[in-house]
Amino acid sequence: MNSLLTFDEHDEDNQRRSAERRREIRARARHSLGRRRTLGRLVVVLCALALVISLSPLFAMAIYTVSRGLHAWSVDFFTHGPTAVDVAGGGISNAIIGTCLIVMLGSAIAVPIGITTAIFLVERRGRLANALRFAADVMSGVPSIAVGIFAYAVLVEPLGHFSALSGSFALAVLMLPIVIRASEAAMLGVPRELWDAGLALAARRSRVVRSVVLRGALPSLVTGNLLAVARAAGETAPLLFTAIGSQLFSLSPNQPMAALPLVIYSDGTQPYASVQQAAWGTALVLLMMVLLLSVGARVVAARLNRNAR
Repeated sequence: MNSLLTFDEHDEDNQRRSAERRREIRARARHSLGRRRTLGRLVVVLCALALVISLSPLFAMAIYTVSRGLHAWSVDFFTHGPTAVDVAGGGISNAIIGTCLIVMLGSAIAVPIGITTAIFLVERRGRLANALRFAADVMSGVPSIAVGIFAYAVLVEPLGHFSALSGSFALAVLMLPIVIRASEAAMLGVPRELWDAGLALAARRSRVVRSVVLRGALPSLVTGNLLAVARAAGETAPLLFTAIGSQLFSLSPNQPMAALPLVIYSDGTQPYASVQQAAWGTALVLLMMVLLLSVGARVVAARLNRNAR
């Protein structure tokens, strides 16, 4: 009997200790959970504050540009060419067409070469691939004015005249590293199993790349290339050494050509208020073009992703 009582007392003591231990664990868990929730809320607030601080200059610039440039917009502003420096009412039709032409020619040069180089980097390993990848990373940080001087030495000086083609070449050099690295990242995002499946079906590597890899990476390819185009559209320094600008309407790539960044540079440095207002209006046009390209890249990528599914 005594042994039974002792066993019951020992069992009750173990249960009491277990209950106390569970209460202690729950109390510590609640305390730890409360501390982690507080820390999580603090980190979220700090991240939101950092986001607001980082976006403030962008929004301030956009609001200021809209407030200053919207007054210059009119039908004549988009349909007429430039007038004399001290005369109001000039337009930027030649600069809009010139920017589109120069950027399109630059894209036609940079995109095929960049995608082909990216395919080589994805397919091959070794010193040559590492050297090309390193060169692309270095080129991404080269100042645009240095690229402009390079284009001047390579094309403008040997040909003896400025031209839109030399400006397109300079922009293509700026776009090329972005296209290469963005295209490589897009292709690496395609599952390797798809590559192996295509090769297992006895398809040639070129056919696998064309029909499987490029098709699977198409949304990211479009996004990266359009962002590269948006970056090139706003460059001024390379065009100062190559396209140099023109007051005349021209579609010949072999002649000097106006561009929106050049108009902003030339008009913004003039002492006349009407010309400076036209510079702000041109800046707003360029800002809207870059914004539309950036948004369009994401919209096209999202639609291509839905179709791929």
